Amino acid sequence: MSKRSNLAFIILFGSALLITIFVVVLYLAFVFVIERDVSFGDAVAVVEIKGEIFYDIGKTTEIEDYRDNSNVKAVLLHINSPGGGVAASQAIYHAVAKVREKKPVVALMGSVAASGGYYVACAADTIIAHEGTLTGSIGVIAAFLRTEELFHKVGLDVTVIKSGEYKDIGSPYRRMTEEEKAYLGRLLDGVYRQFLEAVSEGRGLPMRKVRQLAEGRLYSGQEAVEVGLVDKLGTYEDALELAARMGGISGKPRVVKRHPKRALLDRLIGETVIPLAVGREERISLKYIIP
Repeated sequence: MSKRSNLAFIILFGSALLITIFVVVLYLAFVFVIERDVSFGDAVAVVEIKGEIFYDIGKTTEIEDYRDNSNVKAVLLHINSPGGGVAASQAIYHAVAKVREKKPVVALMGSVAASGGYYVACAADTIIAHEGTLTGSIGVIAAFLRTEELFHKVGLDVTVIKSGEYKDIGSPYRRMTEEEKAYLGRLLDGVYRQFLEAVSEGRGLPMRKVRQLAEGRLYSGQEAVEVGLVDKLGTYEDALELAARMGGISGKPRVVKRHPKRALLDRLIGETVIPLAVGREERISLKYIIP
């Protein structure tokens, strides 16, 4: 009887162990291998552009991967962003433009799709917004914190040794000269012109009209339609249906969405620990963002 009990225990324990190992392997495979953009048959890929836009190779790669994915017939950009870095916004814009060369792209604006968020949307074939969406804010901004007077009050001083006249431009330890302000103004004008050209080309608007609409002003979705910055008003379902139709998909489309990778510990505890370094600003940072 004792031997039979031990045998039964070993069998049950071994079975439980095998099942546990199988579940763990299956989970790890889902996390690190399968959880990408698995699809069977024609689909619409949904790409989320959320929050401030930082330079993210993963995001541009995600978008460009859909260009040669034969299962993906169209791409829907779901944008809810106040903008972000100049180069970061341009990188996503060019990634979307590459996809648009081979398949249709629809941009749907959420609560806000302004500055860099609008820059990205201009790469799409069609832009859809809600009536109350905040968009536009076509412009460039650079802000510099100056702590010179505060340092003097507390008795601190900074000695700077530099190799070039403009190397410490934007330093918080001294007042910016008029010549430096003029230099940065010319730099911003060049980047601003790039933004205007992207809007003009993407929306099919003459540069003269784009300049009139720019000036950094915000528009509601309804106003943006009226002035030509947005094509139509609609919901997520409207945008998804349009993308599917433009991609030649009949009926309700299959949706492909790539979820951001998180560490296994983050997945288990359901939280993401943000490194302290995230969010640190460069001393000189040009941005397409709502000020």
